[in-house]
Amino acid sequence: MNVMQNSLKIDSLAYSLHGAAHTVAAVRDGTALPQALARLFASIEITPQARGAIQDLSYLAMRRLGIADGLLTLLANKPPQPETLHGLLICALSLLVEEENPAYDAFTVVNQAVEAAAADTEMSHAKGVVNAILRRFLRERATLLPQAQKSPPGTWNYPTWWIDRIKGAYPDQWQAVLNAGNAAPPLSLRVNRRRSTVPDYLHLLACNGMGGRQVGPDAVRLDKPVPVTQIPGFADGLVSVQDAAAQLAAPLLDVQDGMRVLDACAAPGGKTGHLLEYADLDLWALDHDPKRLRRIEENLTRLQLQAQLKAGDARYGLGDAAMPGQDWWDGQLFDRILADVPCTASGIVRRHPDIRWLRRKADTAQLATLSEQILDNLWQMLKPNGKLLLVTCSIWPQESEQQAAQFAARHQAVRLPAPGQLLPTASAEADHDGLFYALFQKTGP
Repeated sequence: MNVMQNSLKIDSLAYSLHGAAHTVAAVRDGTALPQALARLFASIEITPQARGAIQDLSYLAMRRLGIADGLLTLLANKPPQPETLHGLLICALSLLVEEENPAYDAFTVVNQAVEAAAADTEMSHAKGVVNAILRRFLRERATLLPQAQKSPPGTWNYPTWWIDRIKGAYPDQWQAVLNAGNAAPPLSLRVNRRRSTVPDYLHLLACNGMGGRQVGPDAVRLDKPVPVTQIPGFADGLVSVQDAAAQLAAPLLDVQDGMRVLDACAAPGGKTGHLLEYADLDLWALDHDPKRLRRIEENLTRLQLQAQLKAGDARYGLGDAAMPGQDWWDGQLFDRILADVPCTASGIVRRHPDIRWLRRKADTAQLATLSEQILDNLWQMLKPNGKLLLVTCSIWPQESEQQAAQFAARHQAVRLPAPGQLLPTASAEADHDGLFYALFQKTGP
């Protein structure tokens, strides 16, 4: 960060605003938010508390980018420059638009935003602009908010094309889907059935002064999210962090001891670990990025489980002439294949709110084509009577139901019972991401 040395207190809101301004600017430049945060944190010495504050503010800004950008258009004669100044104003406005139980007093936000600008060599010239824009918003809130909310992004905090697509795909549920994507996600855990049970783990939580409830066969939702370092038993492999909807994959595949199983597109390894918690398997975990395989290895080590980690492209296999070097497969067929294929991740925007701003309309067709190639290749690696589970974290039909129907028709695959499209939901009764499941059985060679 381009901050004058020692000019901002690390535990101040100004420090958090300044850090979040840099990550918001990076996202607007095309960088995914987790990578932007990782790059920022690698460049500075920071406490866990300050890291959490910057992260929380950055995610809040992504969830309110539509309304904040709309307000900034009304408040500024031209887009503020540099991009970090734009990001700072977005972060401050994201805090100020909160009317019920705001995290900070409004004038504290203004003063700390000005201090953040003053402490940066690239923004110090604009501290007066920051002060004027934010104070004008406070004076004219009653007029400015309705004006900014006249546009779909200002109302829903999604790009217009995204809103239109949701309306077309889910005419009866579109508002609930959009609202669920704007909610902060819960912290859901998967209890390692080899090491504990849900009732025993709930008791462990209570002993540590924490509350939770069962939301699936192996799933527990914490009453209040905490850092992973504070989750009882996490370091010892008793639990893993995994959304309740994502925990459906392993039981659907009905794995048994001794089976040969392929987890394609496996990183970061949540479903890999869950499969191994169900049975003793000869499990291959495949990912195209060797660096991502290390994440799988770290997770399996923590869970005291093992798999064969393979770097390769799931579109190819044994000595494929079209892709030299992609001979990761040994030619032996699998009993089960989990195909968690690439997608737009449109079903997990509450966890990754930057996705809605980074994706483009054309991405859906491109990723659906890639996934089709992966599925067609993996089908050749499946034993007769074996099962393949298609999973996506998308809610676009082109990537989910249409993909499944076309795959079944191409290969005469028998489609077995599976949940199909799960829409993201955030309520007391159900709280999970938006995922799609289709299960197929191979009847021929």
